[in-house]
Amino acid sequence: MRIQDCKINRIDRNFEFITKLDMKINELTEVVIACAFKVHNTLGAGFLEKVYEKAMMIELESCNLSAKPQFPVPVYYHETKIGDYYADLFVNDCLIVELKAVENLSVAHEKQLINYLAATNIENGLLINFGSSVQVKRKFKTYRPKGKRTELQDLQDLHVK
Repeated sequence: MRIQDCKINRIDRNFEFITKLDMKINELTEVVIACAFKVHNTLGAGFLEKVYEKAMMIELESCNLSAKPQFPVPVYYHETKIGDYYADLFVNDCLIVELKAVENLSVAHEKQLINYLAATNIENGLLINFGSSVQVKRKFKTYRPKGKRTELQDLQDLHVK
């Protein structure tokens, strides 16, 4: 599966505007999450983050995805570049994937990803933890209230044991 087009084109479906970007980004996140489960099923828990990063690169490439490890993403403050943030994985030039290898994700990990999204102006991110079980949190640069969830937000707070 190759999902590279991250251009925004609006379509109307069930009286709700959904972008082709959102549909493709959902497919992309599903593939990335599936790769994380394959890696965890093969390696299990207990390795350093770098080991999971390298294994994820192998899995993502086997799915024909464009993934870049430790990819420098410029960070802006009031439209001025102030430095680079190094994404653990930058997939298809539109998805930041932060990897962790801790017992449980914390709110600080989530805030870190949200700050990265805001600073880099990238809309979508995944936080994946390779603890005793895989934990996945999907975050967005643009606020999306939980009370008004759509099918596009079903993966926002996915936690699978």
